[in-house]
Amino acid sequence: MRSSSTEALSGIKVLDLCRVVSGPFATMHLGDLGADVVKIEDPRAGDESRRYGPPFVNGESSYFLSVNRNKRSCAIDLKSPAGRAAALALAKVADVVTDNFRPGTLDRWGLSYEALSADNPKLIQCSISGFGRTGLDASRPGYDLILQGESGVMDITGDSDGPPMKVGTSIADLVTGLYASQAVLAALMKRERSGAGGRVDVSMLDAMASLLTFNAGMYFASGESPKRRGNVHPTISPYETFEAGGGWLNVGVANDKFWSMFCDVIERKDIENDTRFDKAPKRAENRAALADILRPIFRSRSRDHWLNVLGKAGIPCGAIRTVGEMCEAPQLVERGMVQSVAHKAAGDVKFVARPLRFDDLPPAPSIPPPMLGEHTVEVFEDWLGWTRERLSEFASKGAFGEAAPKQSAE
Repeated sequence: MRSSSTEALSGIKVLDLCRVVSGPFATMHLGDLGADVVKIEDPRAGDESRRYGPPFVNGESSYFLSVNRNKRSCAIDLKSPAGRAAALALAKVADVVTDNFRPGTLDRWGLSYEALSADNPKLIQCSISGFGRTGLDASRPGYDLILQGESGVMDITGDSDGPPMKVGTSIADLVTGLYASQAVLAALMKRERSGAGGRVDVSMLDAMASLLTFNAGMYFASGESPKRRGNVHPTISPYETFEAGGGWLNVGVANDKFWSMFCDVIERKDIENDTRFDKAPKRAENRAALADILRPIFRSRSRDHWLNVLGKAGIPCGAIRTVGEMCEAPQLVERGMVQSVAHKAAGDVKFVARPLRFDDLPPAPSIPPPMLGEHTVEVFEDWLGWTRERLSEFASKGAFGEAAPKQSAE
């Protein structure tokens, strides 16, 4: 557990019943902000993402490591009466409980919101699910690929003449996790005013639908669904991707001022006042003809050349980087966004740090993603003051699975 008292959520206790991506991503952000996040895992195998791979680093899944820093692991068998009793005891002193089980699962285990909050009316429960707690689809399982498709996002992603495409990262899981962490912060603020806790319902479908923004606005205004456009913008041109020597780049000529500057840089003043392109709406209307002119121009010089001359002129542009290039990017490194922690099994684990700064201060040092059940004893001592004898009593009743709870290293 981090001891810093300067972080925004220092002193907030989060009982984390989540697994895989969306929930762990949400609670990792709460942990990044200083909350004491206790991750409850099944003692038999833990969070299933511990087995996602390759790659594995000394047996540890890089997938799991990427979304579980700044947490402590407590191995509890929630399907056993003693395990449920142990979890309810932790809920009595928690500020927040998070879960991403299908609606109704915790209720069947005797861990409903009513049970969790019975002795803790200030408790906030944040539940993440695929389709929400209500509605015709509430019982459906939610997975990133499924929700990317159901939300309409895949239908507007990809080339105009190609199939629907998913976003290259688990965007449904990740944006839902971000919304969940935001909702927890809002619920904590609301509790400050009212003194009462409550429930938070975060749906992956709702979260993804909210990303449609102007695409949904276009449908509501016209009655027609937007079509896939690849990397082009529906109302701005050129605002797209071009191939240059040695790589690809994006160019965003967002207004007529940039258009004049752009024509100077590419040494094609002859097209600046071309009646097809002299105003922004005309460039959007005639984007195909404009792109036919620009493609060979960009291919004639290197990517670095175009980034240099466009950048000097103040025209929005950027390289299309590989993940490797981004992870080594000087801008990230200089801002301290690439950090590392020492993990017991995986060694030096690098990660991209939280993207939030307060008063220009870097985030406090992180604790590494936990080993399964690494902090079980420590958590019950810290949160509840339980003695080893009481822990042994619960262990004998199957609260922690077949193995006795592990003692974390001093």
